[in-house]
Amino acid sequence: MAQQIKITAGDVSAQAELNETETARAIWEALPIEGRADTWGDEIYFSIPVKLETEKGQATVELGDLGYWAPGTALCIFFGPTPMSRGDEIRPASPVTVFGRVLGDPTVFKAVADGARVLVERGNRPGDNDKAS
Repeated sequence: MAQQIKITAGDVSAQAELNETETARAIWEALPIEGRADTWGDEIYFSIPVKLETEKGQATVELGDLGYWAPGTALCIFFGPTPMSRGDEIRPASPVTVFGRVLGDPTVFKAVADGARVLVERGNRPGDNDKAS
């Protein structure tokens, strides 16, 4: 079963699910992670203490995807178009490793202001009975 995380940014909170990439595993091991939100269009990003190469880089992503941007060692939350987007696509500044996705409505992150505190922590894996492991 997929590992889940909780993302709290300002007054907004959402659950997300990690995929089976090496990047997702490295980020899971680094949790909890705290930072300050930088916004770029409908994207929040912030530097994290994980340094990896791009894994299966994607030039465009889907609504709600979580990406790791290697040039900035940053975690990215995509909830709409960025300044680089063309039409309805969601385009990061450069290819990212998609390592998970927001569960539910990712557009809740539109309410997060630049500079807001962001906390990413382990959520519950099914069957964990509320313990983070």
